Amino acid sequence: ILASILSLIIYWTIRDRYRVRNLNGKHIFITGCDTGLGNSLAKWLDKKGFCVIAACATEKGSQELRSCSSLSLKTVNLNLADSNSIARAVVLVTEQTAGKGLFGLVSNAEGTAPVGPTDWLRIEDFHSVLDVSLLGLIEITLKLLPLLKKAEGRVVNLVNAKGLMAFVGGGYSLSKWGMEAFSDTLRIEMQHFGVKVSIVEHGFFKAEEVNSDIIEKYLFKLWNRLTPEIRDFYGEKYL
Repeated sequence: ILASILSLIIYWTIRDRYRVRNLNGKHIFITGCDTGLGNSLAKWLDKKGFCVIAACATEKGSQELRSCSSLSLKTVNLNLADSNSIARAVVLVTEQTAGKGLFGLVSNAEGTAPVGPTDWLRIEDFHSVLDVSLLGLIEITLKLLPLLKKAEGRVVNLVNAKGLMAFVGGGYSLSKWGMEAFSDTLRIEMQHFGVKVSIVEHGFFKAEEVNSDIIEKYLFKLWNRLTPEIRDFYGEKYL
């Protein structure tokens, strides 16, 4: 019993050494905050006392988030597929951090991904998800690295674990595997500057339950645009 109590005390002592102190003035930039995990995380960190800068894809998402958060939480409209939009967001983050650097970057946004056999897809279907979930993530990370190095901050990339299973065609799994590779490489390179890079592989959340109607709609949309030759080759039974 004494050994167990001693072990517990040692555990808590070591754990508390890694707890972040003096949260006031520490800025965290989060993407994908309209709904779901990014939205919940922005609210939680705001209540903890961090200076949160939340990126939303829509003005509606920004307004709703500001309405239930403290005055210190700032929002910015961000389209990760648009370099100009990314540049404007970086300017805002630079102004808000006021020379202190960026304590944290949390990347959460996901692009829309048509679900269906690879043979049914076009290159623009891959762009619709890769431009946001992979290339957009890489671009904004690269542009914020100087601020992260200044604060010896951290990068946290949220990866939905279902994207690590290649059970369907398209760019979704490609984007998740790409995020893993980018994060692993960046982690090694940033160690020299005291910047930490982490991956959080999460599962389903209630807000992300699969809507079979949407999947079916995408599937029929892909099917209807196929040439008659390809449809005949697969047949109605395959569909």
